[in-house]
Amino acid sequence: MIRVQSMPFDSGGELNTFSSSVAGVGAIVSFTGVVRDVEGGLSNMIIEHYPGMTEKALEAIRSEAMQRWDLADILIVHRTGLLEAHESIMMVATASKHRKDAFEAAEFLMDYLKSRAPFWKKEITLDGADWVASKSEDEDALSRW
Repeated sequence: MIRVQSMPFDSGGELNTFSSSVAGVGAIVSFTGVVRDVEGGLSNMIIEHYPGMTEKALEAIRSEAMQRWDLADILIVHRTGLLEAHESIMMVATASKHRKDAFEAAEFLMDYLKSRAPFWKKEITLDGADWVASKSEDEDALSRW
């Protein structure tokens, strides 16, 4: 299940729905990313994407995770548009018979979303607006997979 949307989502509700949709699992791992309110006064963030291309890329990485780990299902929700500080940006949930597969797959997906997914982020602070550049630590995290 993959959704790219501008509307806010309830991570608790999403997790409950996801959990009730999988059977025979012993582990469900979830992660929700939130817009940081950093020193310097981050007031909001704009996330852009190319509809169609983004979903195709997310489906490809979802398929790769399903092949690499023993998973029952994966949920990916990612927001676009204008987001305020403290709002949820994205959510990943994985379900597996065993926790190791669920944790590793979730980390893999999060690393991919942070560094390779076709989203462009602009942070808007009291000092102005800047596009978020790729960070070496994000690339290093992805390289372990």
